[in-house]
Amino acid sequence: MPKAQLFITCLGDQFYTSTLQNMTRILERLGVDLVFPPGQTCCGQPLFNNGFEDKTRPVALNFMRAFAKSDAPIIGPSGSCVSMVKHHYPSLFKPGTSEHDLAVDVASRIYEFTEYLVNVLKVSDVGAVYPHKVTYHATCHYLREMGLKTEAKILLNSVKGLEFIALKEEETCCGFGGAFTVTYPAVSRAMMENKVKDILASGADTVVMCEPGCLMNVAGGLEKIGSGIRAMHIIDLLAAREGVA
Repeated sequence: MPKAQLFITCLGDQFYTSTLQNMTRILERLGVDLVFPPGQTCCGQPLFNNGFEDKTRPVALNFMRAFAKSDAPIIGPSGSCVSMVKHHYPSLFKPGTSEHDLAVDVASRIYEFTEYLVNVLKVSDVGAVYPHKVTYHATCHYLREMGLKTEAKILLNSVKGLEFIALKEEETCCGFGGAFTVTYPAVSRAMMENKVKDILASGADTVVMCEPGCLMNVAGGLEKIGSGIRAMHIIDLLAAREGVA
């Protein structure tokens, strides 16, 4: 039985606990023995993205030590948070130090949820049933930093009853970008509105993505105009067994 550690992320912990529960259910249904390291906190991405590398290091150290108690893979529901650990942790510490060695080790063992299912477990069908018209937004860090272009679609294409509709601007940013929404609110809002228009034009009744922050942004835009379109994390759609997540 494969073992894995759950990385829940800040937004998951604060706003998407049901998504975390669904992630746990899916992995356990696939036979994964899960462990939750209680000492985990923020990965430090907000600090890092705003240039505070010195303040990021102790946060990263706490994260790494929490997940170093086991050599099992680390699974998270966020492409951006996973990318932070995988691609930026090693650069925070001087090569040849124990901290750098630990960062390299943890970075080599962390996976985004769909990446782990498709590329590690070699699973494409999790038994989901969702008879709706569904479109997909490719979030920036998931696509560009993690290089995950097909994994989500492989899983969606195996969902019973699902009719997939591609977005015209699938890979265009939704305008979230973490602190970008606060620093450049007008630009961020315009980008979000452009993404909402693209979703509306698709004719889908559901839009899915693999990033909690982007999900919050897009869902807010769709709700604001009363679109009636459901925005979901892909985990929640994959947990649907009878057409309702």
